[in-house]
Amino acid sequence: MMHEIVIAGFGGQGVMSMGQLLAYAGMTENKHVSWLPSYGPEQRGGTANVSVVISDEPIGSPVIQNPSVAIVLNNPSFEKFEPTVKKGGVLIVNKSIVDLKSKRNDITVIEVPTAEIASEIGSPRVAGSVILGAFIQHSKAISKKSIIESLKNVLSERKQHLIPANEEALERGASLVINGDVKKPIA
Repeated sequence: MMHEIVIAGFGGQGVMSMGQLLAYAGMTENKHVSWLPSYGPEQRGGTANVSVVISDEPIGSPVIQNPSVAIVLNNPSFEKFEPTVKKGGVLIVNKSIVDLKSKRNDITVIEVPTAEIASEIGSPRVAGSVILGAFIQHSKAISKKSIIESLKNVLSERKQHLIPANEEALERGASLVINGDVKKPIA
C-alpha cells in the first residue's frame, strides 16, 4: 500500500515536524519513505508544505501531483490542495482555522478542531498531533506506537516533556474518526 501525503499550512504550525514524524514512523516500521519539504519566501508565517510518501514498495519519486491524503492547516492550503486530492482520497482539515468547505463528493473529508482539543489537553503545541491522530486512525498507514517513538527523534531534548500530551492528542484525534465525525464520499 502506498500513502502519498501532503501537509500544508503556515510556517510555525508544525508542518515540517508532522512530515518528519510520519517519515520517521514509516522507517520505524521498515517501510519505504520519502520526505520532501517546500517553503514559501518566509519561513515563519509564510506558507510551507511537505510531501511524504509511505509505502510497502520502493518509491519511484518523492514528488506528489495528486495526493491520496492532503492535511491542510489554513485557508490558502485548502484552496491549493483540496482540488488535487485523488478521487477516493482524504482531505483532513484544521477546522480551528479553515472556514472553507469542500464541495467534492468523491473524497472523504475529516474536519479536526485542533486548537480546541489542544487547549483542552492544556498545550497548544500538540495541535499537530491531534490532526495526525485522525490521519493515522483513518489511513492505518503507520501505528500510533511508531509516532510516539518518532517523537523522541523529532522533539528536541527540552521538548521531550511534551510526549505524554502528544500521546493524548493522538488519541483525541483518532477518536474523532472512531466516532464517525467524517464526511464520506457519495460517489
